[in-house]
Amino acid sequence: MEDLETGVRGRTKRAILAAAAATLAKDRAATLADIAAAAEVGRSTVQRYFAEREDLVNAVTMDSLRVLGEATEEADIARGEPGEAMRRLVTAMLSVAERVLYLYGDTEILASIGGVDQDDEGSQAVRALIKRGQADGTFDAGADPSWIESVLWSLVYSACDAVGRGRMPRHGAAATVIRTLEQGISGGSR
Repeated sequence: MEDLETGVRGRTKRAILAAAAATLAKDRAATLADIAAAAEVGRSTVQRYFAEREDLVNAVTMDSLRVLGEATEEADIARGEPGEAMRRLVTAMLSVAERVLYLYGDTEILASIGGVDQDDEGSQAVRALIKRGQADGTFDAGADPSWIESVLWSLVYSACDAVGRGRMPRHGAAATVIRTLEQGISGGSR
């Protein structure tokens, strides 16, 4: 994906993309006017950046993948004890909840990015973390790593959704996911 522009144009584009992700995560039928209002710009401004709604959806998808990738990178999950690395990953994913909801809440968008079984660098890093945790007994060695990964993303998505619907406070979401995950995939030695 191309680098985001700098300056006023870059800030405006980033604001539109973030607002579009949040708005479309809540309402897949949201109009360009709805997205413009959320971004606090005029509809004509959105159309200057994205002539068609499809252009905006494609850009939001690519930008959301970038944001998730950066969050995973910042969590630095290759470093340290596997349990702590997993906690950092959960916290990082919840910090970009709107992007998680946008990408994984729509079957068409999910299909366009290769589904939940994608094999990008971020997914490979998560699987490596799970295997490292299984090897040292932090995570259940008897569980298939892909199952643990599915459980992880299901819990993260569920927490993002619960926060978005007001059923869970944002500040408690990470602790809830981590507790549920750790109690469910424990290697039993802890």
